[in-house]
Amino acid sequence: MIKSMTGFGRGKYENEGRSYTVEIKSVNHKYSDINVRLPRFLNSVEDKIRKTISNSISRGKIDVFITFENYSSKGTTIRINRELAKEYIKELKELATEADLKFDLNVIDVSKFPEILKIEDDQDEELIENELMIAVNDALDKFVSMREIEGEKLIQDIEKRIYLIQDKVNEITKYSGTLVEEYMKKLQVRVKELMDNQTVDENRLMQEIVIFSDKSSIEEELTRLKSHISQFLELIKQSSPIGKKIDFLIQEINRETNTIGSKANSLEITNLVIEVKTEVENIREQIQNIE
Repeated sequence: MIKSMTGFGRGKYENEGRSYTVEIKSVNHKYSDINVRLPRFLNSVEDKIRKTISNSISRGKIDVFITFENYSSKGTTIRINRELAKEYIKELKELATEADLKFDLNVIDVSKFPEILKIEDDQDEELIENELMIAVNDALDKFVSMREIEGEKLIQDIEKRIYLIQDKVNEITKYSGTLVEEYMKKLQVRVKELMDNQTVDENRLMQEIVIFSDKSSIEEELTRLKSHISQFLELIKQSSPIGKKIDFLIQEINRETNTIGSKANSLEITNLVIEVKTEVENIREQIQNIE
């Protein structure tokens, strides 16, 4: 299924006092750019998270935010620096004696001195990684689902616009068939006016018509334009990432349309070209958001 490059997904997993929250969001980007923000002690899992996300997306600027809270005593050890505590007490006793002060100190006071208490995390890395990936996959599923929903909406809008372009191109085709005939009539009337009832050189007249026909013919452009439109409609039915391919096709459609507008000496065709270019610009904006 075609996906949008914008999306959001949030996953959470809790077990035995350990809580993991993962948020994934993305915006448009020419390439794949994955940025993972997580607690430092989880750095070893970062590559696995990147690879997991890369397997599901091909383009977009992806930001991943991970928070971890541990209310469990498992894996947490509190250690007391006893030697340092003794040094604090010894020095404070000596200070009290020298300054003739009352020595009044309890164990709670000592525990508050710098470097006395140390909390060590002796986490089960494999357990935490497995639990974290549950939250990552939950967020990723929601993230991909949202991108698919948004992608479907984009394709529906783009398909509607490309069919409008196809209708306008068919109208241009009808007008293009009468360009030479209309020019011939106008040229004959104009020449007769200038010649003031003198004999018209039919050979010269035909030469002018042939020159005009060569200059104003848009048949090749129309053929290529119709081919591009057919390719475009086939492409949006695919499930693989198509953003770059349809971006190229819409540029080609725009180029052929510009050429038709510059060559066709017809007000009706010019007006239709303007309408086509308006829809092309709308599609160009939309496809910037397709993966």
